[in-house]
Amino acid sequence: MNILFFGPNGSGKGTQGRILKDKYNTPHIESGAIFRENISNGTELGSKAKEYIDKGDLVPDEITIPMILDRLQRDDCKNGWLLDGFPRNKVQAEKLDESLKKAGITLDIVVEILLDREIAKNRIMGRRLCENDNNHPNNIFIDAIKPDGDKCRVCGGALSARSDDQDEEAISKRHNIYYDDNTGTLASAYYFKGLAENEGQIKYIILDGKPGVKQVTEDLISKL
Repeated sequence: MNILFFGPNGSGKGTQGRILKDKYNTPHIESGAIFRENISNGTELGSKAKEYIDKGDLVPDEITIPMILDRLQRDDCKNGWLLDGFPRNKVQAEKLDESLKKAGITLDIVVEILLDREIAKNRIMGRRLCENDNNHPNNIFIDAIKPDGDKCRVCGGALSARSDDQDEEAISKRHNIYYDDNTGTLASAYYFKGLAENEGQIKYIILDGKPGVKQVTEDLISKL
């Protein structure tokens, strides 16, 4: 299965991607990791991307998409992949679709996790990190994983919050991009939704992101 994931920051998209990765032994590919890998390895595309990043500019699609295609064509992707974090706007969706088809790569499934913007913001700001293990789930706004005061609900370790998780302005900027259904990330999701409805070659799955991780996972797996 070749799967494209959509969901706002705070929706649990990354968590669901990791769960599917382990369940189906399929690489979970994040666009940010592709940039870091190409830059650290000194590839030609990585060097070009670094020039833009160092200037604080967005990396052009003409560099980003070839990086992504290169990653999707590696041996570990032969039995499927999960792509997360790209495309971020409708133009990128159109270009990615065109590039995948030219490369003979089939997109099988698109997953969209629905979550109210205010709930998504609260989930981000409610995340707490355990001093002993950052993977211990603690969130002051989610009853199922609410910590015991300022102590980790799993091991009792001290908790802290990431500074960027408390930056409401930064969170709002990211969400402005995602929830824009005219040109932003939601518009790119809807582009693929249109292909699913009109061409029938892509399966488009919609998940309710409000329940807990286990319930969302069960819903996702049942629909794959």
